[in-house]
Amino acid sequence: MERLQKVIAHAGVASRRKAEKMIIDGKVRVNGKVIKELGTKVSSNDDVEVEGVPLTKEVPVYYLLYKPRAVISSVKDDKGRKVVTDFLPEVNERIFPIGRLDYDTSGILLLTNDGELANLLMHPSHEVDKVYIVKTKGIPDSEQLKKMKKGLTIEGETFKAVHTKLLSSDVKKNNAIIQVTLHEGKNRQIRKMFEGLGYPVDKLKRERYGSLTLQGLNAGDYRPLKPHEVKQLRQAAEENVK
Repeated sequence: MERLQKVIAHAGVASRRKAEKMIIDGKVRVNGKVIKELGTKVSSNDDVEVEGVPLTKEVPVYYLLYKPRAVISSVKDDKGRKVVTDFLPEVNERIFPIGRLDYDTSGILLLTNDGELANLLMHPSHEVDKVYIVKTKGIPDSEQLKKMKKGLTIEGETFKAVHTKLLSSDVKKNNAIIQVTLHEGKNRQIRKMFEGLGYPVDKLKRERYGSLTLQGLNAGDYRPLKPHEVKQLRQAAEENVK
């Protein structure tokens, strides 16, 4: 027997927190009866429906995609733009991206139908390294990069980098290549931080997520995660809870 919200999360319908809200809002039925109690437990023999749709008990799957630029981090787009799941046409499970990368950002994006792991990795208290390579217009100095580690407040919101490193710079072209490590995943965080310092981002790529890299992949390629990689991701999130 497992808690109802955990079963819904495992099925990839929603995170556990969203599943709890669905239960409270009366959107979940078990064996035809509306359930609003969060402590309710169900077994594999129970029929669960979420918003009238029967819950399918899919086997958890995990994929790493090298997301190209000009792609939406979603499973559908009302404007008809290309979305990340378009690159995994052979996957039959109902997968969704863990977090997101901006439209113009490339790099590692994880996709799964395991809502519990997705929620674990996206929760701000779980410190999983996300490493980005940034090409800036202009060349920030070491003091400005240190400000990113101390934290920048932009439009009332504080953004902070775990680590920054200037990899190279080109005085003639007036640009720089910088490595930035984040634990957070706030919307357009890196772009806002550099723009706040006066250095607009020209290109941005996420090259590492936890221990995972883009090795062997070209933009648009994907591969399934190995069991030990999934285990490492889960352990990294659980061990680094603040």
